[in-house]
Amino acid sequence: MATGTTVENPESSERKKFWNNDMEAIIGIMFVLIILGTINVFSSSFILAEAEFDTPYFFLKRHVINVVIGLIVFVICFRVDYHVWRRFMPYILGFTLLALILVLLIGPQVNGAKRWLPLGVTQFQPAEFCKLVSIMMTAAYLSLQIRKERAIKIFTPQMAIVAVMFALTELEPDMGTASIIAGIPIIMLIVAGLHWKKVLYMLGGVLVLAAGLIWYQPYRLKRLLVTFDPWSDAQNYGYQTVQSLSAIGSGELTGMGLGVGVSKYDYLPEAHTDFAFAIFCQENGFLGAIFVFMLFAAFAVYAARIARIARDEYGQILAMGIMILIVGQAIGNLFMVSGMFPVVGIPLPFISYGGTSMIVTMAAIGILVNIGRLGKKS
Repeated sequence: MATGTTVENPESSERKKFWNNDMEAIIGIMFVLIILGTINVFSSSFILAEAEFDTPYFFLKRHVINVVIGLIVFVICFRVDYHVWRRFMPYILGFTLLALILVLLIGPQVNGAKRWLPLGVTQFQPAEFCKLVSIMMTAAYLSLQIRKERAIKIFTPQMAIVAVMFALTELEPDMGTASIIAGIPIIMLIVAGLHWKKVLYMLGGVLVLAAGLIWYQPYRLKRLLVTFDPWSDAQNYGYQTVQSLSAIGSGELTGMGLGVGVSKYDYLPEAHTDFAFAIFCQENGFLGAIFVFMLFAAFAVYAARIARIARDEYGQILAMGIMILIVGQAIGNLFMVSGMFPVVGIPLPFISYGGTSMIVTMAAIGILVNIGRLGKKS
């Protein structure tokens, strides 16, 4: 006697996921961070905007414009084969170096630094663009060395150009961004298999250079020393850190609520830029902070998986560099805001207000997704 059997649909037996592949996961995380960042930019900036520009929406409008531009750039980078950018690298480098020189010559001085070129409704910060350019250039060099089974060297034309970009950015001055421009290529060299003796020589040189730059600008040493005890100079060099920790602590578990945080009322400097996460914690609490941590941790996992499935060495190394860029900046900003790292001006991707940073980050993610898309088809 035949017994009735139910044939299980293979598709229904699979565990349901929020996304079908790693690329969709990356895009989903990006959009969640954009939404959180847009809300936080408005909440952390409307007091300052009203006081200085007579409208609470000044920074929000500019942020939305930058998001739209960033989405356009993301779509372009998502659809264009990532190898194309490698062929145009000489022109990209020329534009980047020219922009870095122009910002020193004609850029407006703000708070003692020249970092932006005005472009009508927005501003362009060439040093932010250098972060991605240095990664792409280093990935091109490393992939060639690995494919031809040649030793990885430190002193190369590519690293010389990175050093020039570092120097021009440091002259603005912007040591935080300059450190990222040079630091990520150094990490990429190490991860790609630089000989351990060369690693030691390079790290020794980095320490000597860092000590020299700190000595050249004495305020940097004071910022470094005050990191260990910001309350020892709470009204001067430790002021931002003390106010940031106060904002984070006052958020407690669930936060004060959106728009309710009080630290943006002229207590915490750079409340909508470098220290935007402190306001986020004050208004969303420990649970909100953990959610952001989890988003960046998930981003790192999915980006690493995309690097693994890339169809060639260039894609693998480039994806790794982009992951280090975005997650590394997140870690650096979180350490800075929580008082575990000196105040060096590292933005939190998507959460901090910053036009060029936003656009460059979305361009990088577009390239990352393109690497995954092409790798999956191969």
